Amino acid sequence: MTVISPSILSANFSRLGEEVAAVKSAGAEYLHIDVMDGAFVPNISFGAPVYRCLRGLCDMVFDVHLMINEPIRYIDDFVAAGANIITVHYEAASNVRGTLEYIKSKGISASLAIKPKTSPLVLDEFADLCDMILIMTVEPGFGGQKLIPETVDNIKYASSLRERTKSKFLIEADGGITPENAKVVSAAGADVLVAGSSVFKAKDYKAAIDALR
Repeated sequence: MTVISPSILSANFSRLGEEVAAVKSAGAEYLHIDVMDGAFVPNISFGAPVYRCLRGLCDMVFDVHLMINEPIRYIDDFVAAGANIITVHYEAASNVRGTLEYIKSKGISASLAIKPKTSPLVLDEFADLCDMILIMTVEPGFGGQKLIPETVDNIKYASSLRERTKSKFLIEADGGITPENAKVVSAAGADVLVAGSSVFKAKDYKAAIDALR
């Protein structure tokens, strides 16, 4: 079954604890936590102290997406704050392999992301270290964008890589996911769908999550 990972970037931050409890009750398995540094991407979001406060409120999988330069500098902080999965960007780490290895050494899942214009061929070198591969289906850094259709081919490539290498990594699609395109993305090979606006802007979270599946 497709896993839904609502992005708290689209949540009401004045009621963040309630929002997280609501999406969990609505059936979401993961909680997508976008961390942005204002350098790798234009915007700044929040750091480990914010989601550390949420860790005691729920037992969801904390799916932490680091959109920051040289993320290895902060892995310990995010692990300590309760991350279950940490995603780093191919484009943001000078030592991608070393960063993934360090995440795995902490006993949590390591994930590698690529931006829409990055060739998916770069994933080949790291398939052996990935517990998940995240395919950006929009340019990172902003919520509410429309899915870039060409990125579905990147999902298909990751799926073929998984088959060729007999790997077990999950494939996550992030950006512009709606009930209208979720089936296409899932059919291409995505196991985990990140949805921000599609969930948190809906009146009925359960109905929104069910529609994405």
